[in-house]
Amino acid sequence: MKLSAFKFDLPDDAIAKHPTPNRDESRLMVLNRKTGQIEHKIFKDILDYFDDGDVMVINDTKVFPARLYGNKEKTGAQIEVFLLRELSVDAHLWDVLVDPARKIRVGNKLYFGDGELVAEVIDNTTSRGRTIRFLFSGSDEDFYRTINELGETPIPKDLERMAVPEDRERYQTIFAKHVGAVAAPTAGLHFTPHLHKRLEIKGVKFAPITMHVGLGTFREVDVEDLTKHKTDSENYEVGEKTSEIVNEALDRRKKVCAIGTTSLKSLETSVSASERLKPSKGWTDKFIFPPYDFKIASALVSNFHKPYSTLLMMVCAFGGYDQVMNAYEVAVKEKYRFFTYGDAMLII
Repeated sequence: MKLSAFKFDLPDDAIAKHPTPNRDESRLMVLNRKTGQIEHKIFKDILDYFDDGDVMVINDTKVFPARLYGNKEKTGAQIEVFLLRELSVDAHLWDVLVDPARKIRVGNKLYFGDGELVAEVIDNTTSRGRTIRFLFSGSDEDFYRTINELGETPIPKDLERMAVPEDRERYQTIFAKHVGAVAAPTAGLHFTPHLHKRLEIKGVKFAPITMHVGLGTFREVDVEDLTKHKTDSENYEVGEKTSEIVNEALDRRKKVCAIGTTSLKSLETSVSASERLKPSKGWTDKFIFPPYDFKIASALVSNFHKPYSTLLMMVCAFGGYDQVMNAYEVAVKEKYRFFTYGDAMLII
């Protein structure tokens, strides 16, 4: 398919700048991918669509405060450093994005806070990318504590606002466990401990995977021919216990619902030759767009995504291009909230 096929008109005010007061009271559009039927619900109504033995695959990655603001030595110029990936724990080496990039050169020293954290730029990687080394003599525990204190919650720039204290909690799912993401797996943001417990009481099983969401999730596609697009690699792990839970559900013909595109991508990366889920871990740059034959998931929960985004393409591959694009037209008309803090869609 072509990039232009994923165009739709999205009003600026459709992007949710803040979360709903209660996680599970965001709106939920339910799309039947066989019939195209659409229902309008509240997220906690998701209880009505799952039964004993069904499985929800959730992403238990944890977002860390990856955005740092500091100053250059000598000039004192204000700079932003976005931590992407730790390259060496011992040497405190990181791949980062910097802004303004033209002012940050190899050899520069960068200061954060009141000098609690100092970094040296040691390499250029891309136009905005740098490799930096933090000059920190304390323990690893002290280093990460300092990052946590000085860093800001990395809410997307598209929200057009600064992070506030509320984001520390709301830009994190209740399943968050393994630190490593620079963006939240947003479909999971709608779950509350109470809703989680009610689903468990009903017999729904939760199976965790870990995929550390990277900024590549939001990278724009700049080629019309989608077969020529390359996605950034993201680190993932599908464990043995999760594989057992999912395969039992498949054998019993129960629903397997991926909570978010990251969970869906992890499942499709870990399919065995017999079309069952196998334990695996590593890096995946899998890019899913229509047409695509999904092997594991029979249902998907996802937020509403922006035009031309790779996430919209994956949702269209799962729900059917015509059905999903029609549902998005309905969502705009019915004033659903889009993007990170927006409403959700359940495709069954």
